Amino acid sequence: MSQRFTVTSSSGSDGVQGEVNQLFEGDEPTPASSDKGPGTAAAAAIRGDGNPKESSPFINSSDPEKNQQYEGKNMALFEEEMDTSPMVSSLLSNLANYSNLPQGSKEHEEAENNEEARKKTVQAPRMGTLMGVYLPCLQNILGVILFLRMTWIVGTGGVIQAFIIVFMCCSTTMLTAISMSAIATNGVVPAGGSYYMISRSLGPEFGGAVGICFYLGTTYAGAMYILGCIEILLVYIVPQAAIFKMEGLEGAEAEAAMLNNMRVYGTIVLSFMALVVFVGVKYVNKLALVFLACVICSILAVYAGVIKTAFEPPVFPVCLLGNRTLVWKGFDVCAKVIEKENATVTTKLWRLFCDSEFLNATCDFYFANNNVSEIQGIPGITSGVLKENLFGKYIEKGMFIEKIGVPSISDPEAPNSNTNSFVLADITSFFTLLVGIYFPSVTGIMAGSNRSGDLRDAQKSIPIGTIMAITTTSFIYMSSVVLFGACIEGTVLRDNLHLAVRGNLVIGTLAWPSPWVIVFGSFFSTCGAGLQSLTGAPRLLQAIARDGIVPFLQVFGHGKANGEPTWALLLTACICESGILIASLDSVAPILSMFFLMCYMFVNLACALQTLLRTPNWRPRFKFYHWALSFLGMSLCLSLMFICSWYYAIVAMAIAGCIYKYIEFRGAEKEWGDGIRGISLSAARFALMRLEEGPPHTKNWRPQLLVLVDMDGELNVEQPRLLSLTNQLKAGKGLTIVGTALEGTYLDNHPRAQQAEQVCSFAEKVKGFSQVVISSNLRDATSHLLQAGGLGGLQHNTVLVSWPRNWKQAEEHQSWRNFIELVRETTSASLALLVPKNIAAFPSNGERFTEGFIDVWWIVHDGGMLMLLPFLLRQHKVWRKCKMRIFTVAQMDDNSIQMKKDLTTFLYHLRIDAEVEVVEMHDSDISAYTYEKTLMMEQRSQILKQINLTKTEREREVRPAAALPIRSVGKMFRPSLIPRARSSPATEGAVTPGEAVQMTWTEAKCDGEQAKPPGANTPEGIKDLNQSNVRRMHTALRLNGVIAKKSQEAKLVLLNMPGPPKNRKGDENYMEFLEVLTEGLNRVLLVRGGGREVITIYS
Repeated sequence: MSQRFTVTSSSGSDGVQGEVNQLFEGDEPTPASSDKGPGTAAAAAIRGDGNPKESSPFINSSDPEKNQQYEGKNMALFEEEMDTSPMVSSLLSNLANYSNLPQGSKEHEEAENNEEARKKTVQAPRMGTLMGVYLPCLQNILGVILFLRMTWIVGTGGVIQAFIIVFMCCSTTMLTAISMSAIATNGVVPAGGSYYMISRSLGPEFGGAVGICFYLGTTYAGAMYILGCIEILLVYIVPQAAIFKMEGLEGAEAEAAMLNNMRVYGTIVLSFMALVVFVGVKYVNKLALVFLACVICSILAVYAGVIKTAFEPPVFPVCLLGNRTLVWKGFDVCAKVIEKENATVTTKLWRLFCDSEFLNATCDFYFANNNVSEIQGIPGITSGVLKENLFGKYIEKGMFIEKIGVPSISDPEAPNSNTNSFVLADITSFFTLLVGIYFPSVTGIMAGSNRSGDLRDAQKSIPIGTIMAITTTSFIYMSSVVLFGACIEGTVLRDNLHLAVRGNLVIGTLAWPSPWVIVFGSFFSTCGAGLQSLTGAPRLLQAIARDGIVPFLQVFGHGKANGEPTWALLLTACICESGILIASLDSVAPILSMFFLMCYMFVNLACALQTLLRTPNWRPRFKFYHWALSFLGMSLCLSLMFICSWYYAIVAMAIAGCIYKYIEFRGAEKEWGDGIRGISLSAARFALMRLEEGPPHTKNWRPQLLVLVDMDGELNVEQPRLLSLTNQLKAGKGLTIVGTALEGTYLDNHPRAQQAEQVCSFAEKVKGFSQVVISSNLRDATSHLLQAGGLGGLQHNTVLVSWPRNWKQAEEHQSWRNFIELVRETTSASLALLVPKNIAAFPSNGERFTEGFIDVWWIVHDGGMLMLLPFLLRQHKVWRKCKMRIFTVAQMDDNSIQMKKDLTTFLYHLRIDAEVEVVEMHDSDISAYTYEKTLMMEQRSQILKQINLTKTEREREVRPAAALPIRSVGKMFRPSLIPRARSSPATEGAVTPGEAVQMTWTEAKCDGEQAKPPGANTPEGIKDLNQSNVRRMHTALRLNGVIAKKSQEAKLVLLNMPGPPKNRKGDENYMEFLEVLTEGLNRVLLVRGGGREVITIYS
């Protein structure tokens, strides 16, 4: 809700008025402003967290010792403001020594090792670029995919496509790192890393949604690393440790046994790692350097092995039958027969395909018609195998892995016997799958920003360290693609399970000096990466929980005394276990790719928005960024999401969308100065400038409501049902301003104005703005509300005000005068006016009408307001089941049948469903009852003008004169009333209040009695009645009788509201006419149009 105060001051003259729009709080502190803490708000602005409730060491400090420092400092001119506005010297001193960095991992270690450290002030972090950013990023980026899947990606996609995949993914992370560097250097980034940057740049909704997605990605990354660790352990280190034995099992049975082993061992390793993290992060930090050393040694060993292949390729035989690769298992010699002691003897390979060991045995067709050959799996970098591996070969699951360019003879109709002896594809491969599996290998670029709380100079270290790490790892990955394609045979590259090479790790065989360097290096690197994930994910969840934007996550913000996130670690382990139960590294990798890509996409979006919006606070120290690069990075992330897996992308975006809507509706409201608010401001400014170009077309017209409410002494809304009606009219999706007026001066009533603004903002859950005006009198305040409401082209075009209650009481005479002036002002300003009568009888937002009618009495054309309002009301659930009826009035010379046809056609073109009825009202003479009502009205008006009555006499004089039975005759009323002439003084002096009350004619006297003209057997006062008033009273009575007869049971009656008299001497009579017109009706909405068409038949 926005807040605006309009102030009017008068100095003994009603003609001198002024208007001030209080758009923001003044510089001068007031007692009221100190309650809400402008000092703390300013401190929050310095911090950048937007939380005005935090304490501030800067301003709004009432420390008496500090106040004494200002004595004798030549600052007497400002001494009264020193409690809220300190001297610049003290402010700069506090700023220089101020630290808002929460404890990082190093402080957790100190808190565990030293009990007294918890009581000491947190020391400034000392980690530099190398140890704090570069090496952690290097460790997180290089990992399991490089050692276990890179060779398969190169063999399946070919060197060219694999290089494209690597280049595309590395470019995405590099562009993201550039955007992240710009955000990270735009002020202090406390611990929380990427989540902090996104949430403070895009707001709590986006920050919470993307933060949780990043948390899920980090958690599933831990599952992927653990699965990679178990695969290395059971396949390459100790295969005999498998609980579910795979020996003797083939095909699906062997695959199921392997998955079960992964689940069992994965759960055990996860439990152990979670225990290590729970005991203390210091152990993880101590092991991190060891694990990183293993990774670096492994990569150096690979490069050394590649160089060695140029001179001495390793012996790494692969057996082919025709062009099909054989599983090197169950035989020792790659040949059908061998010469032994001058005799030809069959080999074990022969016995795998033939029914006996003799040469005349019956053998498999493919075995019999193709030769067995042995090739080198790693021929070396100078062998020219790169040419064969340039292009990929995608195959479906269960197909044979064949060597390209080798002929073979096969019978398509012959059954494939003994397929378990051939190397088969274990997964259907395609380009997008390779992207999804590879992308996790380039994640981990946030490792440095996540340690921002531990860095000596985060604004310097994060950009340099992250970009250096990405550059290094990109070179390693791209060179690996080319070197693997140039050194290793294609059939070996495409063998994902390494069955053709006796289960040896291909990249390990390539390495020098020993394959075990790669085996143990990859094993420890996956262990280290898994520990890092289980360490970082709970802290990320803890940061989200402590922000309070997701209420149900707040329990995970608690932890041990030193801040360790115990509950968050427990949840992380449970989610990680779900990834381990999937048990397939190739299936888990695309899942975490989605979450990381979404996080990177929003980092780029945040940087692009901040750059394009040019917010004043956007001043990053890192200058090598551009909004086009950020948009390119964002586009790459979005494209990669759908390239990897379109259904996973949709699921990830749905999860983020649900979290976004949850935070929007249920989360805590935060103001972090985010870019989304900047977009809103820019869009609002642009839209307001466009609205200034001209008035809206009739098709775009909608009621922009200014709702005028009264406040009681306790600043509560006196007519809450008026706001309920406002909600029910919001189907037009227009502007709503809830305005109220307070009497007094601004300086004295500013706290009450703020309280009234808050009440108006939240009363009946109206979605709109509130505006409070303080003036010396309520009449001027209401006029200022009418004039100053809205902004630019977004201004109200309709005023909603309640009928003045108890207007007949003498002490309330000012209320109906203000009401009539408001009617005149709305007419002058061409504003529509809605006046609900008996507002207390209107339904609340929780009520429902199961049946009933909304009756429209269309007397004069008002631009279509009477047609539009029932349509808008019926869009709301309160009125949805009510039907619409339209009544119009035919006079003596009108064709009522043709009127009904024309009105039906008009409603058809308007696309409005309603019943139509034409009411015929013929001219008739004026009844004596009408004369009586008019006489009583004029006598009461004159008496109140001439006699200064006491309060007691006023109460005696005021009687419910309008409570008499209704006799309806007369003519139609017109929108403008003719002012009546003043009665003669003789008449005025001859009447007393008592006589006025006693002049009552009963309905029995009027029944059957023909009306007589003035002066014919009538009381003395009737002959002097103003004939214009008589005609208007006649019209009001007659029309009221018809409306009461037709719409007595209607849920709501909408009726044209006649305008006030131009001569203000007849104002009190005008109120009486409206009272008579609506008498006996439960719910009435009087409507005056704004002088323009608001509904059209055209599309």
